[in-house]
Formats: sequence, structure tokens, C-alpha cells
Amino acid sequence: MVPETAERHRVALVAGATRGAGRGIAVALGEAGMTVYCTGRSSRSGPANPERPETIEETAELVSAVGGHGIAVRVDHTVETGVAELCARIERDHGRLDLLVNDIWGGDALTQWGTPFWELDLSQGFEMMERAIHTHVVTSRHAVPLMLKGEGGLVVEVTDGAFRGYRGQLFYDLCKSAVIRLAYAMSVELSDHPVTALAITPGFLRSEAVLDHFGVGEDNWRDAVATDPHFAHSETPRYVGRAIAALACDPEVGRYAGNALTSWDVAREYDLRDVDGRQPHWDDHLDEAIEGILARGSPSEDDLFLLRVRRTQLDFDEARAAQRRRIDELLESARPRAT
Repeated sequence: MVPETAERHRVALVAGATRGAGRGIAVALGEAGMTVYCTGRSSRSGPANPERPETIEETAELVSAVGGHGIAVRVDHTVETGVAELCARIERDHGRLDLLVNDIWGGDALTQWGTPFWELDLSQGFEMMERAIHTHVVTSRHAVPLMLKGEGGLVVEVTDGAFRGYRGQLFYDLCKSAVIRLAYAMSVELSDHPVTALAITPGFLRSEAVLDHFGVGEDNWRDAVATDPHFAHSETPRYVGRAIAALACDPEVGRYAGNALTSWDVAREYDLRDVDGRQPHWDDHLDEAIEGILARGSPSEDDLFLLRVRRTQLDFDEARAAQRRRIDELLESARPRAT
């Protein structure tokens, strides 16, 4: 477990803290007593996404409410001068930075699911890359020197999926796999310095947008399980945040340098719980669900969709090569035959 007072004087920057995983991470760091700079573009002075009500000020208030010190700073991380000014402010205020979490995304509305790459709107794809990759590079470029001036720290790249396989859409896959590679590349160059870089993914995340999609709130989220049984194994954004807080507390965190971790495995490693006391493990659930489908045979349309998604995720995963072959066999047997 994370010691209650272990992080009382640590300074963190959560880039992309307005909502979703970023907000949950910021609040979890507040639980650990950290000073947390919460950055993003959606502010009470003007939202970046008029369809969403969340703001960085609200996130900072949540951080402070659980025992940390939340500081909201409106920053567009695609603008290098703004990121440099942010890091200069952190240095003036605290003289150091202990933890950087790169969680900037903003690509949901840009992801053209179900469209092959040769039909994609390239302008949307390149904008997604700017938001989800370039911002991470820019922020690390200016924040890591501040860490190197002090006693070191931790850089965390937040992604979607720790696997090497495909994520269902070309630009989405490119962005989410690129930040894993970014964590690895930074770890190589930081190997002679007291800064660790790694990547981490949440599981089925109960973000504000996901809850809205199902028409539920965090207080009654289980009502949506009837619509999607997999939702029973979802997690709050705080879960991955508690995982990051535990990693930041660990003096031996360097053993994970360059790796892509998961909220569920880190939770087991440090005996962490989600806000409702559960310890969901998304990968175990997926394996059990797939094995159930394979055992039953005669897959439904929903089963076939999950099999196809899981099949591409398992590319390059030799530990699950046998499961991948069984999925291939069932998909082939379910393929409509020409008459």
C-alpha cells in the first residue's frame, strides 16, 4: 500500500488532467499528499470541448479535497512556449519536479473507427498524432531537465493496452503504441540518470464520457452491466492513479524502466484497491471471457466481435499463441460459406 505520508512534499505534473484517467491520476496523487499541477485546455475561463463540462480547476479542487495541493494551469501542450513557461513556473515555485504524467489525448472525436487506412481523413489522423504524441515529447523535453536538476523522479506515459498487437484503427494504434516506445526510448537515454521512464495502461475505464455513454453515474454504474457484461470488470480512473502513486513511492521503481505496465498488475504488486474496494484485473477477465467463448463454440455476433478484437491484440504474444490459434480456428469455422 502507499504510505499515507510518504509523498507529502512531492511535486507532480499531470499533463492532461481535465477528465478521464488524467483527473483520476491527479486525485490519486492528491490522496498521497502531493502537490499536483493539473494542466489542460478546458478551463472555467473557456472550455476546449464545449460538449464536456469538466475543467482543470475542478480537478485541482478535487486534488486538494483529498489532502493534496491542486494547482490548475491552463496549458495547450501543442504550444512549446506555453509548456516551457509552465516548467519555469514549477521551478520558481518548488525548485524541482518529482513526477511527470503524460496523459494528453484528445483523440476520441478524431478516431474514425471502422474505416480502413486508405480511406481515412489524414488531417484528422495527423491532428490526433499532434495531440497524443507530439505533446508528450514537448512536455518531456521541458519537464525532464527540471527533474535532472534535483534528485530525479519518474516519467509516466499513459497509453491504452500494454500489448504489441493492433488496437483497431491505424492512427489510434500508432498513437497508443508510440507513447510506449517513447517511454522505452527515454528510459534508454536516462539510464545513467536518477529518472525512470515507463508506460502504463488502465483497463476498461469508467471515465465521465463512458458513464455518460451508458447513461449511469459512478453511484449506480453497475446498472450498465445488463447492457455490457464486461462493464462489471471496469475500473475508476482513480485505480490507475493509485498504481502510479505506488510506483512513485517505490525507491526501486527503476526496475520497471522502459516497460509497459498495467493498472491491474501494479495493483496486485502493491496490494492496491479501487475506490469501491475491488481489485479488477482486466486481462484475466478477457482471458476468461475468450476461453468461455472457445469452450462454448457457436459464437454470437458479440462473441465474434470480441474474438476479432482479441485476435489482433495477441499478435506477437507468444505466451498466448495457443489461444490465438484457437481463436483463428473458431473464426474460420464461423465464416459464412459461399453457396
